[in-house]
Amino acid sequence: MVRALIGAILVGVMCPLVGAYAVTRNLAFIGDALAHAVLPGMVLGFIVGINPAIVAVPTGVCVAVLVRTVSRRAGLSSDTAIGILFATMFALGLVMLSTSKTITVDIEDLLLGQILAITPTGIYVSLGITVMVVLGLFAFHHWLVFTSFDPLGAQVVGKRASVADYAFLVMLALVIVTGIQAAGIVLVMAMLVIPAATAYLLVRRFVSIMMTAAALGTAAAVTGLYLSYYFNLPAGPAMTLVASGVFVLVVSFKRRAPV
Repeated sequence: MVRALIGAILVGVMCPLVGAYAVTRNLAFIGDALAHAVLPGMVLGFIVGINPAIVAVPTGVCVAVLVRTVSRRAGLSSDTAIGILFATMFALGLVMLSTSKTITVDIEDLLLGQILAITPTGIYVSLGITVMVVLGLFAFHHWLVFTSFDPLGAQVVGKRASVADYAFLVMLALVIVTGIQAAGIVLVMAMLVIPAATAYLLVRRFVSIMMTAAALGTAAAVTGLYLSYYFNLPAGPAMTLVASGVFVLVVSFKRRAPV
C-alpha cells in the first residue's frame, strides 16, 4: 500500500503537469494513443522477464517521435498519424499477448491498472521518469509555452520550436508509461486531461494552471486509491471518477457563478 501511495502521488503530479500543455495544444487524444501504443513494449517486458515499464519507456518515446515524423513527411494531420500508429501498435501488442505462452498477466490488469501490484523496481523507474520530466519541463518551458499559444510564430522560428515539440512528445510518452501502472492503458488519458481541464476553469496564468492541475491530480489519485482499498474497487477507475466528480462540481459552479 505504501508503494501504491507513492505511485499514485507520482501519477497525480506528473500527468496533470504535462497534461496542461496537451490540453493547450489540443493534443488530448495523443495521450490515449500513446497509452495503447506502448502495449507491445510492455508485453515484451513480460516475455523477457523484466519490469514492463523499462521496455515501455523507449517504445513510447519511439512512437511519440514517429507521430511527428510521419505527420511531417507524409503530409498528414497529427490526428491521422496518431490514429495509424495507435491502431497498428495496439494490434501488435494484442497479437504478441495472445500468442505468447509464457505471460500469465491478465489483460484486464493492463487495461485498467493494478497499482497495488506495483513493484519496488516500478517505483524506482517512476521516480527516475519523474525527475527526467521535471528537468525537461524546466528546460523547455519557455519554448513549450511559446509553441502552445503562438503556433504560427513558432513556425517562423523554425528549428528550435521543432525541438520543443519533440521534447514535449518524449516527456508525454514518459509520463504515460508512469501513469499506466496506476490507471491502466484505458484510463491514463483521464489523469492526463481531466485535472488540467479543471484547472483551466479555476485559474488564468499558465504556471498556476500547472500547479493547480498537479494538486487536483494528486488529490484525485490518493482519494481514488483509498476508495479502491476500502470499497474493493479498481484503482484506475476510482481515481478517474474522483477527478471527473471534481470537474463536474467546478463546471456546475462556473455555470451558476454569472447568475
